Amino acid sequence: MYTDQDFDQLTSERPTSAGRSPEQVLHEVFGYEAFRPLQGDIVNEVVSGGDALVLMPTGGGKSLCYQVPALVRPGTAVVVSPLIALMQDQVAALRELGVKAAFLNSTMDYEQARATEYALATGELDLLYCAPERLIQPRTIELLHNASLSLFAIDEAHCVSQWGHDFRSDYLQLSMLASEFPGIPRIALTATADERTRKEIAERLSLTRARHFISGFDRPNIQYRITPKTNANKQLLDFIHAEHQEDCGIVYCLSRNKVDATARLLSSKGYTALPYHAGLSAEERARNQERFLREDGVIVVATIAFGMGIDKPDVRFVAHLDLPKSLEAYYQETGRAGRDGKPSTAWMVYGLQDVIKLRQMLEASQGNDQFKRVERQKLDAMLGLCEVTQCRRQVLLNYFGDSLEAPCGNCDTCLTPPETWDGTVAVQKALSCVYRTGQRFGVSYVIDVLRGSENERILQSGHQAITTYGIGQELSANEWKSVFRQLVANGYLRADPEGYGALQLTERCRPLLKGEQAIELRKDPVARKGAGAKSSGGRRSGQDVRDQITDHAGWDALRACRKALADKQGVPPYVIFHDTTLFAMLERRPATREELAEVSGVGAAKLEKYGDVFLETLRSLSPEA
Repeated sequence: MYTDQDFDQLTSERPTSAGRSPEQVLHEVFGYEAFRPLQGDIVNEVVSGGDALVLMPTGGGKSLCYQVPALVRPGTAVVVSPLIALMQDQVAALRELGVKAAFLNSTMDYEQARATEYALATGELDLLYCAPERLIQPRTIELLHNASLSLFAIDEAHCVSQWGHDFRSDYLQLSMLASEFPGIPRIALTATADERTRKEIAERLSLTRARHFISGFDRPNIQYRITPKTNANKQLLDFIHAEHQEDCGIVYCLSRNKVDATARLLSSKGYTALPYHAGLSAEERARNQERFLREDGVIVVATIAFGMGIDKPDVRFVAHLDLPKSLEAYYQETGRAGRDGKPSTAWMVYGLQDVIKLRQMLEASQGNDQFKRVERQKLDAMLGLCEVTQCRRQVLLNYFGDSLEAPCGNCDTCLTPPETWDGTVAVQKALSCVYRTGQRFGVSYVIDVLRGSENERILQSGHQAITTYGIGQELSANEWKSVFRQLVANGYLRADPEGYGALQLTERCRPLLKGEQAIELRKDPVARKGAGAKSSGGRRSGQDVRDQITDHAGWDALRACRKALADKQGVPPYVIFHDTTLFAMLERRPATREELAEVSGVGAAKLEKYGDVFLETLRSLSPEA
């Protein structure tokens, strides 16, 4: 929310960016020496008046691709942003850099909105953030026609895709920007779009003639790990305790009830864990998100409604207790980890019930046949990532049209290559048992029949007399669950679409039953106490960050200085400086303003505001051992 001081800033005198090159703006305002790959090309395209469609991974620096042109081109840049929290966060960060930024959204009262509109009309703003539903209102369009505009930036542009997981109907009307403001360049940005979605974005936003800039999808600092679900709560607690004891993270669950229960569990074990879902009041959601952004070591347990555009750089892990519906959703959610480039973990447990539940939800949905066909393909791709025996990163990148020549060495299938076994006979037994029991029972019952259980239900049904009774005693119940999980995941079996969980044969299983096809199955790893990324040859991502620090007292002093300034300004600590900037200060020990200005992330405005405070803190530190 704006204060009177904020509005004073909107109309205060500040040196104009006119005449500065993109490189000068990058260095003087943002404190960086050079653009990342593709950033410079994108900036130059927009500065020269061209349209652009930008696909860049989370943490890849998408915001600079429109913020720098906004400060080079004359006029106000209008940024379409889907979430109030996101635009408020970005505006706060820009103001810390000395940029005249503001937003228009439903949190503002009449006077605040009028003050922002006046600043727009009089040319006092560099950037104006606006929600799509606000932008398309006739009053807003009229305001923009009477203003001097430099560009339009459409952030999270995948929201325009009706096949996507974040579809927002208001985005569909943004195509009118092309006809209403034909001379103003437009840039659409997203981190999540396969080839089909990129084409849809271009068509729906009237950007068919825009240059496409597609950066690599790889986030090499994220370690991908997917493990069979046995006891999800215990597995989560073991994972956090072993690898991320003091770290900030996000845990995703499919249902609100599971979110609440998981948050209570983590809280009972001493973690600062906060729930986030649509069933909470807006005030509680905002409060929990604010704590997540501003405090250290907070874990948010959430449904997929949480996280779009969250700019917190030091999220060290993202955990999934339920299977996402698509690789797009998985990639975007895991991409909220490690935005600062430091080692981080994307960890997920996955089981047969996840597959059954999602397939049932899909078949029971109100979508038409085309929608269901696309959703099946997306779910099949997600399941393929879970069951793959080669490098997970190669599979993930390939889905988005990217490639990795060699296995990454930083996913579980690279670190501990899974074993496979000839499951042909076991699969034939499993499929035959489903058929012999009438395709009317769930997986637990079929396993009991295979293993020759003498429970009352089997005896009452008479299934102790069928030919498949007791023929599967060579495998444990958990091993049979693995077999059935892979059969459902790979489309040989399906769950009853009516929702009762009964397993049914599909046409695909015919060659297996006839003995015309063999099948290799993945052997689930045996869980060992204390087994984690470190014991399996991986990297303990949160510990890696802390291991880089040799002067812990100095690190704590710099963080305390940053926290005090952040609290005073009412912004998250990373808005003052990212951890990477503090690392550089601690390593380089600048003694003057000139030396501090050479630290990456220290721009002119922050040097002026905070330089002396941090230099004083650095002088107070004892010499590094």
